[in-house]
Amino acid sequence: MKIMIVEDDKPLAEEIGAFLQRWGYEVVNAVQFDRIAEEFSIHRPQLVLMDINLPFYDGFYWCGQIRQISEAPILYISSRSDDRDKIMAIAWGGDDYVEKPFQLEFLRAKVQAILRRTYQYKVREQIFLGEGLCFDQEQQSLYQSGKEIELTKMERRVFSRLAESRPDVVSREELMMNLWDTDEYVSDGTLTTIICRLRGKLKAACGREVILTKKGQGYSLL
Repeated sequence: MKIMIVEDDKPLAEEIGAFLQRWGYEVVNAVQFDRIAEEFSIHRPQLVLMDINLPFYDGFYWCGQIRQISEAPILYISSRSDDRDKIMAIAWGGDDYVEKPFQLEFLRAKVQAILRRTYQYKVREQIFLGEGLCFDQEQQSLYQSGKEIELTKMERRVFSRLAESRPDVVSREELMMNLWDTDEYVSDGTLTTIICRLRGKLKAACGREVILTKKGQGYSLL
């Protein structure tokens, strides 16, 4: 699913884009704010994230222009909190409205809900880790270039915890607690063995190191 971000605050647009890409979405950022409708026609996204305060013309105007050529959903992201702005957003053809500042996880939930409603398509929760490596959270499956890497139950749990936290470090204590949430006994040595096996499988499949050790802190994914 391709998402077009129409936001003139470049750092914010890049932050949102990078976050959504981690969840498997293709992202394009608008660059010509006097030609948004043309950019939309070129990229043909399945969803637009639209700011209201923009150079040249506001988000209401561009929503109206897009509505003349497409029914793709438009989600407003704006610092305007007045109810009149929200009414205007819907009146001009918008589908939902998120006030700034917002949590990125909240925005992702909104995006998923709109895409499901619009396309009757179940958005798979995937984390793309670069160079063809992808972790499907729903299925708890790891793929390299579309081919599944066989993992044990414990390896899946460890990798899932690391993937969810990427790029942050996960301590050994956190991983142990995660593994203890099963009916199997896990020792500190068991965790070391699981990490070692995971590294071997990933190196064999990807040809590179994926799990990084932070001495005295824990582990993270590159």
